[in-house]
Parts: sequence; C-alpha cells; structure tokens
Amino acid sequence: MALPVGVPKAEALARYVDELINQRRLMPGERIATKDELRQETGLARATVNEAVRLLQSQGRILVRPGPGGGLFVAHTDPVVRLGQTLLAVHSEPVSVTDAVAVRDALEPLLAADAARFRSARDIADLRVLLDAMADVVGDPERFIRANWRLHERIAQIVGNHMLQTIYLGLAQFIQDQAVAVVPDMSANEHTEYKKHRLYLHIDLVQAIIAGDPEQAAAAARRHSLEIRPAQDMRPEQTGAGV
Repeated sequence: MALPVGVPKAEALARYVDELINQRRLMPGERIATKDELRQETGLARATVNEAVRLLQSQGRILVRPGPGGGLFVAHTDPVVRLGQTLLAVHSEPVSVTDAVAVRDALEPLLAADAARFRSARDIADLRVLLDAMADVVGDPERFIRANWRLHERIAQIVGNHMLQTIYLGLAQFIQDQAVAVVPDMSANEHTEYKKHRLYLHIDLVQAIIAGDPEQAAAAARRHSLEIRPAQDMRPEQTGAGV
C-alpha cells in the first residue's frame, strides 16, 4: 500500500495508518504496528513517524503503549469524536455540505425547543444583542450571514441536551468551514427586502425562545428552515452545492 501523495509526509502517514486499520478491519484495542515497523514499511524519518503518531493521537484514532508487546493500537472512540472525524473525512465529497445542511435543518426544531426550556436571563440578553447585530447589517450580505451564524451558535449553547448541542455545533462549523458567502441574484432593493424577511423569521424564533414556549419555538424553527433554505446564500468552496 502506497503513501498518499500531495500532502505533508506526516499527514500522509496518518492516512496510511487509517488505511491499515480499515484494510485489516482492526477493532478497538487491536494492535496496528510499532513505530519502527512503520519506519521500515514507509522509509520515513523517525521525526515524521512521531509527528504522524501525535496527529493520530490528537484525533483519538490510536493509543500508544510502551514496552514489550507495545506499539500503536486502535483507540476506543466515543460517538461524538467519531462524528467529528466523519465530517472531516467527507469534506471533499460532492454532496457533503448539502447533506450537512439537511441534517442541521432537521435539528433546528429540537434545538429551539430545548433552548426555550433552558434559557436564562443572560441568554435572553445575549440573543437580543445578536438580533440587533443582524438588524444593523441587513445591507451587507456577508456580514449578515456571519451574524446569522453567531445567533444560531448562541442558541445552541443554551440547550440542555449536550449530545444535540455537540452534533449541531459540529455540523455548523463544518458548513462554515466549507462555504463562502455569495450574493443572491437580485436587485439591491430586492436583496434588502429579502434580508429583512429573514430577520423577521429570526425575530419570531428568538421571541419564542425568550417566551419559554418549546412548541412555539420548534414551529418558528421549522418556518425558518422552510423559508430560508431555498434561497442559496452560501456555496461550498470545493463542492459547488448550495447551502
């Protein structure tokens, strides 16, 4: 098996080890190789192997055990870490961003309802500030979108369901990393009116959360997703799919 080309050597070796795990169908706790074995197989320098090992450890992919019988072993990875690794792994797939947006939109009502249950006075104050920030940049497409993201991230920080929060924020970061803002094909006046409509949708969403009404918040989130998603304000940098 050859090392991947076109990437730094340490990253190439990390991918090589991942391939070893997949090809051999190694389970958590099973031995992969020693550092010396990897050096002999690949011809890479000791420093490069050590850097690749540190990278794999930081990703939660491997454990390193010293001494006789030691080496690199497949780590036991928790579901949230595996989600992050999956998002990183699919970033070059043609529909990955579109798929991530669809999952994120499906989570919005759950997120809004949970935020309505757990919002505090501090949360309410922050949401109002972020709404005002969106209103201040209605005429600036890119700043409006960034303000929109900050609002949704702050809503996610309110929820009591840690798994929901982690998955949603992971998806949101993935989408932001893969996308750039584009201006919809419309006149300046039409664009401003469109942004105002989006702002009103977010006002309804935040007001429902502030009111502490989970059902109303979930309904507002569903309206938000249905009315906003067809307008393609974002495009992935690599894939070309609308967000």
